[in-house]
Amino acid sequence: MGRGIAVAFAYAGHAVTMIDVKRRSKGQFVMLEAETLGEIRKTLASLARFGLLTENDAEAVIARVLVVPAQNMAAALADAGIVFEGVPEVVDLKREVLASASKCVGAEIIIASTTSTILVDDLSGSVEHPARFLNVHWLNPAYLIPLVEISPGAATDPAVITRVKTLLEGIGKVPVVCAATPGFIVPRIQALAMNEAARMVEEGVASAEDIDEAIRYGFGFRYAVLGLLEFIDWGGGDILYYASRYLEGALGSDRYRAPEVISRNMREGRIGLRTGAGFLDYTGLDVDTYREQRLAALVDMLRHFKLARPPVLDRD
Repeated sequence: MGRGIAVAFAYAGHAVTMIDVKRRSKGQFVMLEAETLGEIRKTLASLARFGLLTENDAEAVIARVLVVPAQNMAAALADAGIVFEGVPEVVDLKREVLASASKCVGAEIIIASTTSTILVDDLSGSVEHPARFLNVHWLNPAYLIPLVEISPGAATDPAVITRVKTLLEGIGKVPVVCAATPGFIVPRIQALAMNEAARMVEEGVASAEDIDEAIRYGFGFRYAVLGLLEFIDWGGGDILYYASRYLEGALGSDRYRAPEVISRNMREGRIGLRTGAGFLDYTGLDVDTYREQRLAALVDMLRHFKLARPPVLDRD
């Protein structure tokens, strides 16, 4: 993940210093440095083949990346604008690295963990001046996926959240803020979806190939344009409520039960687009124009997948 984050920032014009926090011999470090820069070079070569930069651009980007050994940490962090911790998901190791890093930078320098599983408040006690600490969770490959989840801790200064959002937007990312909760947003949702897909293979509902086709051209296709909650509003929360009740009974599992917020929205008349409010507020929205824009985006997706076809006007 650290290498992907390095590519994202270097690609956007930032100088990046990657610090090897593990003590190694000089020979071992030289091997690690070569491996790290080799992987980054390979990534940039792929981006060049995809038309996102030229070979000359790639050389300029990789020139912005420096790899330094553990013993040079203090000197390397002296001029840091922001620090990202990306060591393995071991709480004690992260605490150790965060504690060391926080001693090497000024109190105003933001420190962020990139943990995908550990809550920020389980780590913040190791950081000097924890008001500048938060979690910034990237999705692999970090240099391509736009979304970055920001999870502040109890002590995080709101101004730090704003600064991180601005920084991420400046390198072309789409940051969202979520509470410090297990699974954040995307991992929590995708764990349910992945387990259900695996369960359907196990039950013989469909082949793995057909389930993946259904995800690519149905599930994923729609949600690349409409968010999950927006989609509930699009069709109506009442439809989800009754569909959930049926599935819960038919499949004999409460994992399909709709949460209380669905029932509450129905009682309050917050059905979705039809009533002007659901999970989102559509007050003052030109619904016809909104629908047209979303449908146009779906048509663009059809064109992307080369599935848009002209009408058949004459079969003779």
